[in-house]
Amino acid sequence: MSEQGKLTDVIMPQLAESLVSATIGKWLKKPGDTVEQYEPLCDLITDKVNAELPSTVDGTLVELLVEEGETVSVGAVIARIAVPVAGGSAPAGEASADADFAHTATQAAYGTVPAGTAPDADAPMRARYSPAVQTLAQQHNIDLTAVSGTGLGGRITRKDVLAYIESGAANRRPVRTAVAAAQPAAPSAAPSVQPALQIPPAAAKEMLEPVRHSGLHLSESPRIPTIEVESGQGSSSEYLIDVTPIRNTIATRMRQSVSEIPHAWTMIEVDMTNLVQLRHKLKDDFKRKEGINLTYLAFMMKAVVSAIKDYPIMNSVWAVDKIIVKRDINISLAVGTEDSVMTPVIKKADQKNIAGLAREIDELAQKTREGKLRLDDMQGGTFTVNNTGSFGSILSYPIINYPQAAILTFESIVKKPVVINDMIAVRSMANICLSLDHRILDGVICGRFLQRVKDNIESYTPDTKLY
Repeated sequence: MSEQGKLTDVIMPQLAESLVSATIGKWLKKPGDTVEQYEPLCDLITDKVNAELPSTVDGTLVELLVEEGETVSVGAVIARIAVPVAGGSAPAGEASADADFAHTATQAAYGTVPAGTAPDADAPMRARYSPAVQTLAQQHNIDLTAVSGTGLGGRITRKDVLAYIESGAANRRPVRTAVAAAQPAAPSAAPSVQPALQIPPAAAKEMLEPVRHSGLHLSESPRIPTIEVESGQGSSSEYLIDVTPIRNTIATRMRQSVSEIPHAWTMIEVDMTNLVQLRHKLKDDFKRKEGINLTYLAFMMKAVVSAIKDYPIMNSVWAVDKIIVKRDINISLAVGTEDSVMTPVIKKADQKNIAGLAREIDELAQKTREGKLRLDDMQGGTFTVNNTGSFGSILSYPIINYPQAAILTFESIVKKPVVINDMIAVRSMANICLSLDHRILDGVICGRFLQRVKDNIESYTPDTKLY
């Protein structure tokens, strides 16, 4: 028992069955800070995703037992929180997190500064929301773009949302789109809430206009990495970039894939004209009904899944003295973030229709880019699909997602003159590239597989159903 209350241990949680340790990326609180239940204490870095470790109790952070950058085994005590005895808080034994923690696996974000500190004018962390903040916003139907953040880098904390609710502003303003102009909240006894930034009409119009692109299925501008660097010693002509744990894991897996798997590569050209017309016909109704974009990837993934059902050897792994063919078709979807590539998994993709695949693709891509992936989202993949055409690529040689047997990329859809019945016609064409594990797969089986994918894509008609 400390002077501040009963001490509660903060335990390194079991994030997943396959993980036995995690690295402390950054402490978001320091000794002496007051913490609330569900408020993030630190960033955890694993081989697959980054996660925030939330507090399970209200109290005061008393002691940090682990330094930033230190790797800790599951079950180890990493900090202690003093819980006021009079508050009737849960005993220390209940402070350890369990597998349910996985839903808080958000990408690493920097925490809050002590109360009363002015927010960073540039607000680089404003759009990074913790699970507690998101839950409150959903419960009270709050547009978080209207809430002023007092956390480090302008980040919105749970206290900010509660102050916004107490001010009554949440009941006076409807939920708005990201480009709607913000109206200032009325003053009240609660902490003052600054209005959201006003967006000029010209900027708002620009945000609503379609992006320019070179490929027909590029839906957003390619993301450019934002990396913190430090100057190289003794030279102004170079700088150093620290290798993050996730980047180090990617390097290890890629090196393992290239060194252990004898890669081979093949490609086929597909006429996408019918698919382009079908998507154009259905996309507006689908957007109104589902609230998400109907992308080409959903149609092409359906074609791949159907082909894997015809050639199940594509859905296998090498096990030295045997080849293991997976019964479930779990498609790993390569999604690029600002500083890495993640491969969340669409489980049992063969049991989903085109609309179901479109929903899964949109959800996983959004969760990946917002740093909200759970560890379960990253596990169990049996075959990888990559939409390299989304940034204009027309030809690529992908590295296999170890230990899978193959990876397939869809390249950009471009209009080309082609010969049909001895006549030249302009058609929408795309390349499909396949890298294969030559220990398991040979050219014949992969050629037939790609031909089946091609046939499936070219067989789409105006009467094809999404559901």
